[in-house]
Amino acid sequence: MPTALGGLPAASRAGTPTLFGRILGLLILLANSGCHDGIRSSREDLLDLSILQPALRLDLRYATANNFTGHILYPSPRAFLLAPTAHALLSVEEDLKRQGYGLLIYDAYRPQRITQALFDSATPQQRREGYVADPSKGSRHNRGCAVDLGLWDLQQQQVALMPTGFDEFSERAHSDASKGPTEALLNRERLRSAMAKEGFKELPNEWWHFDDRDCDSHPIRDWVWWDQTP
Repeated sequence: MPTALGGLPAASRAGTPTLFGRILGLLILLANSGCHDGIRSSREDLLDLSILQPALRLDLRYATANNFTGHILYPSPRAFLLAPTAHALLSVEEDLKRQGYGLLIYDAYRPQRITQALFDSATPQQRREGYVADPSKGSRHNRGCAVDLGLWDLQQQQVALMPTGFDEFSERAHSDASKGPTEALLNRERLRSAMAKEGFKELPNEWWHFDDRDCDSHPIRDWVWWDQTP
């Protein structure tokens, strides 16, 4: 059999490629597709919520130090979602406006590397109780179809009262918690009802977290917007 440089078997021009050739081809295909270890590093299908609806209110906590890690994790405060999820969210916003409320977005698409940073910052107990996603399995935020949000009171022009603040890891933050101010519990139900109409499902231990339908069918991503041209 003819050999290539270094003594490796060379593929025949008309014959079957060598194992080395097949592996090399696969690596090139993965590089060109922006996919590594099953994790995509490309933006396709992710919409910028501020461009889609400039009036949408954002309070992106991981772009500030006002989160449970105490550190800024997003160098640039932007929010992205898959197109179907983004448009469903705007329908929720319109529904809530008729009730005197709007949405306040705390987080949306999250690069996989940030899920790792959150996991590393969490205590063992917080990890066991499911308050942070296991980065080896990925988060639905990494898939671009999960969103963290609260309510904005349009009449008072302030954050609506909810059972807890964002990222409070306690039983009071659970979606079925029965203790708390009546106004906060009613607002939680108002948010849940509006989101459910568009197919979103709440996370049991975080009243602010909602997953779109068929979320797990989408790939995990590690695309970061702060390295991109606006």
